[in-house]
Amino acid sequence: MIDNKAINMDTLNRFLFDNHPVRGEITRLEKTYQSILENHNYPIAVQNLLGELLVATSLLTATLKFDGDIAVQLQGDGPLTLAVVNGNNQQELRGVARVNGEIADDATLKQMVGNGYIVITITPKKGERYQGIVGLEKETLIGCIENYFMQSEQLPTRLFVKTGVHNNKPMAAGILLQVLPANENIQASFEHLSALTETITGDELFQLPTDEILYRLYNQEEVRLFETHQIIFKCGCSRQRCEDSLMTLPASEIDEILNEEGGKIDIHCDYCGKHYLFDAIDIAQLRNKRHLNYH
Repeated sequence: MIDNKAINMDTLNRFLFDNHPVRGEITRLEKTYQSILENHNYPIAVQNLLGELLVATSLLTATLKFDGDIAVQLQGDGPLTLAVVNGNNQQELRGVARVNGEIADDATLKQMVGNGYIVITITPKKGERYQGIVGLEKETLIGCIENYFMQSEQLPTRLFVKTGVHNNKPMAAGILLQVLPANENIQASFEHLSALTETITGDELFQLPTDEILYRLYNQEEVRLFETHQIIFKCGCSRQRCEDSLMTLPASEIDEILNEEGGKIDIHCDYCGKHYLFDAIDIAQLRNKRHLNYH
């Protein structure tokens, strides 16, 4: 019997095949995924899509050798107008979706998003910001992201992502396989490993330790498993950021909001659900502080 309590489910591991020029990553998201869902009442199809987007972002971040931030954003003209996951090289993730209309539990990507695209923005701490845009030319989100890899990195890449329920709570997990740069004529080898990976089940990904998953999939191969990286949900909101944002507004606009909202301004964070309240006294103190800083 598997001791689930002994397995940290929010992890990412890289692995490498010694006999094939292919590398891989495996990520599982439990608490991180649940933190993104718990403050929202998303339709089932949107929950699953956010899980796929979360796994894909984690795997994508791990393929990049940089210090900085990444945003994977899905937008369109359908009832799901926006779904975005933000992360960084420390595997700190957050995500949110905006729904404007009815979405069936079995809705397809096209039915949810309509005419849309994926925007992947990479912002390194040092160096230039990069943005890639890929159309929704495939039927699934994962297919579209695999398209992105082929267009931007020109490296054969496969993603195998599962979303579902584990211990009565939402969970998402996935595996990435990617050909190493400067390797040609390995199509048969890559297809062989992809076919093996295709057999993975959601229960196996959700329940088993990483080394056991790799053994079950690739027991005839020589696989090197590297150190485990922890993944966490982390929201960047703070009262200070809300204060800074408020002070960019004209004083007349702030006063108008105070009057309309019964003397309180409530700034709500879509990512974590926190509320930051400001009354007339708080605003007066902020204005006085800004005045003192200017003089």
